[in-house]
Amino acid sequence: MSVPSQEKLTFEVYVVGWKSIVMNVERSAQLFKMFIGKPLGVSKPDPNTVYKVPLVLSMYEALYLCEKGVTEPILNTKKIDCKTLEEYFINLMPKFKRKYLVFKDLRQRGYIVRSGMKFGTDFTVYELGPGLEHAPYVVTVASASDRLKAVDIVGLGRLSHSVRKRSVLAIADEERGSVNYIVFKWVKV
Repeated sequence: MSVPSQEKLTFEVYVVGWKSIVMNVERSAQLFKMFIGKPLGVSKPDPNTVYKVPLVLSMYEALYLCEKGVTEPILNTKKIDCKTLEEYFINLMPKFKRKYLVFKDLRQRGYIVRSGMKFGTDFTVYELGPGLEHAPYVVTVASASDRLKAVDIVGLGRLSHSVRKRSVLAIADEERGSVNYIVFKWVKV
């Protein structure tokens, strides 16, 4: 899913802890139509509704939009660049870089990426978008340097069965800037 060019959509993003807020409600509505962010105070937003409220971005969405050149992040009343924003998020979450690498890769492939916390994973991934379908994938991120055990793989298979989704192991290689994916599907034998 693409992001509008800088001329069409440049806006300030206020970074507050793990989240970032777009106060401009017109820009918020444009982003939400592209399945970026969630309207502030709306627990289950309808993708067909235009909300006239600020938009809350995840840390991944905030950095992604910054790198696309359409945002001006503000932290503690100061405008910051994308590198400073990334460093800020890494300080909050040491595994941020590998997870962001996966988020960015999936977004660039046209998927809609949301938090997977309620399923015990890093991300839920949609082909059409939340509110239009149930997420077909749940994604767990691992580093290329991680040593996985057999029980970890079995756990991913059990997860995909219990939530009736395809479980994906995303292996992020931070040094190379690449991601490889392994998809698990529960089958009866």
